[in-house]
Amino acid sequence: MSALSELCEEIALCRRCELYKYRTKAVPGEGPEDAEIMFVGEAPGWHEDQQGRPFVGPAGQYLSQLLASIGLGRDQVYITNVIKDRPPVNRDPLPAEIDACRIWLERQIELIRPKIVVTLGRYSMALFFPGKSISRIHGRAEKRDGVIYYAMYHPAAALHQQSLRRVIEADMQKIPRLLAEAGDIPEAKEESPSQQLTMF
Repeated sequence: MSALSELCEEIALCRRCELYKYRTKAVPGEGPEDAEIMFVGEAPGWHEDQQGRPFVGPAGQYLSQLLASIGLGRDQVYITNVIKDRPPVNRDPLPAEIDACRIWLERQIELIRPKIVVTLGRYSMALFFPGKSISRIHGRAEKRDGVIYYAMYHPAAALHQQSLRRVIEADMQKIPRLLAEAGDIPEAKEESPSQQLTMF
């Protein structure tokens, strides 16, 4: 068994916060262990809780369409969430739950070693771009320790607000170029963590 498979088994048994009491199934994540791109959403919903798989509801169907638009299938990327259990009645994840679950996401990134981590939604974005607003930094990238972090709106946002659909689709179209130029993108300067790449 691989280290990532073992980690997923650990996540399935996790009791680091109270959410384990409500889950049908934990949702560790899925995708190839050497994925170049990792998508990090916010929290599992009802469909995900039932199946133990990320992004299988309406937002997941839209994510699959977005991936297809840049020539990728779900089986080519790693998909996970900030927290691995569904919050009751799909409420927003609480800060304590995000803190408790952060160790799992950090270990997934260490094991998979993606070239790009795409944050989907504000809770995911806040982990990697603290203090920033998604409306200001979506479609922007920042490279740290060899990994490019790229902020996008959550696919569910387009389902609730049609005006965001074009924005999300345009941001998705930038990912192939980011991947192709990953090695040439400079590291963000430590003294200016708010500096964003303006290559787009």
